[in-house]
Amino acid sequence: MPAFPAAADASTRNTRLRANLRHATHTIRAKRATAVAELDDWSSLRAAGAAIKDRTLRHLDHYLEQLESAVTAAGGHVHWAADADEANRIVTELVQATGEREVVKVKSMATQEIGLNGALATAGITAYETDLAELIVQLGDDLPSHILVPAIHRNRGEIRDIFAEKMAQWGRPAPERLTDVPADLAEAARLHLREKFLNAKVGISGANFMIAETGTLVVVESEGNGRMCLTLPETLISVVGIEKIVPTFQDLEVFLQLLPRSSTAERMNPYTSTWTGTTDADGPRTFHLVLLDNGRTDTLADTVGRQALRCIRCSACLNVCPVYERAGGHAYGSAYPGPIGAILTPQLRGVQSELDASLPYASSLCGACYEVCPVAIDIPEILVHLRERVVEGGPVSVRGTRTVIKPAKGHAAERAAMRAARWALDHPRVLRTGQRLASRTRRFHPRRLPGPGRAWSDTRELPKVPEESFRDWWRRTRGESGTEGRKTT
Repeated sequence: MPAFPAAADASTRNTRLRANLRHATHTIRAKRATAVAELDDWSSLRAAGAAIKDRTLRHLDHYLEQLESAVTAAGGHVHWAADADEANRIVTELVQATGEREVVKVKSMATQEIGLNGALATAGITAYETDLAELIVQLGDDLPSHILVPAIHRNRGEIRDIFAEKMAQWGRPAPERLTDVPADLAEAARLHLREKFLNAKVGISGANFMIAETGTLVVVESEGNGRMCLTLPETLISVVGIEKIVPTFQDLEVFLQLLPRSSTAERMNPYTSTWTGTTDADGPRTFHLVLLDNGRTDTLADTVGRQALRCIRCSACLNVCPVYERAGGHAYGSAYPGPIGAILTPQLRGVQSELDASLPYASSLCGACYEVCPVAIDIPEILVHLRERVVEGGPVSVRGTRTVIKPAKGHAAERAAMRAARWALDHPRVLRTGQRLASRTRRFHPRRLPGPGRAWSDTRELPKVPEESFRDWWRRTRGESGTEGRKTT
């Protein structure tokens, strides 16, 4: 993947993509605003969600050990994966041990993050996505572009064509003369997936939440495919990031109010599935939980960036982001697009690559993402924090070891500009002289910056410099002491 600016430059030229995104995001965010407005205590729920997540992250080691004990006591098996390679190896070996060559999946961001489908394919195992949008992406040999609606970049006509052309290659073919009516498309997917559900012996899932006190896992979804994947297979393997844990069922209540309204604009999810270990004659006979780190512990070590681990994957930040709306999810080069991806991906993967170093800049810093986040993640603050890391380098945690990274390439001019600005701001006389000089030469100022600054001004005009600075205006109107000209009573 190229850096975000290059990828976004290409995607913003796709008029169909932009039209699809504009229609979908505006519709979702309008419905969300209505759903949230129904609750008088929304701000209190938001604060409670953030507090629960922060408390859990402070004692993450304790709750993970409690979860492991509870899952094991309930008949499950717990595996610990430090990174993507280890998680893929564990899951592949577990599937191979069953002797099966096919698995069904309920949508999981964690498995997309680690590239599980590709790892299984290398081992001769086919993974079938069962979420409608994920099915569209898989059949179209595409990549997800949204957390909640992975095929948000596709319209009905494109989906019909994908079903008609590709569905037969993966199983039951699409009906003849398939139309682009949503009900017809959904029926074609239902018939296609029904065969997969009834024949699959192994299911793979993620989880929205894990409850430490009981070892219970929770999946919330809207289509019923999750319920089928979680109950019909003989073996269930769940791959879950370690940050998805909450201490008690009482804590879960808060998030089951926050998540549906922020994601699908519903008062509650149509399907909320919970399972605890295994039970005779009910559900899978064998349950495996793979707890995934893959950079999360390193993120936890960052006192500013750790806020990102509060995320409950609602996608509300994507739906209000002006950058995501125009660039789409593919430009982020990650399973996590949009504002949350711009802060989470560089922390999970580091900022050494050109793509990852560019993601903190994929934002206008307008703050809309923070305003809608149901767990109050201050995304603009983290973006600025990560930009400093890209430009200046400094101490970070890598695989649990404290190390110092070098500044990313291509930011020498930015470092020089920031250091010059810092020096000027530390010297009031220099700042005052510079402001006066800028005011007196404003007629000669270009509308575009030359050299390295051209990249910034290609899409912006330089702000006009006023005739005098605020400092000079104050002195002229209020006097040197700042008291002249004031009205007295």
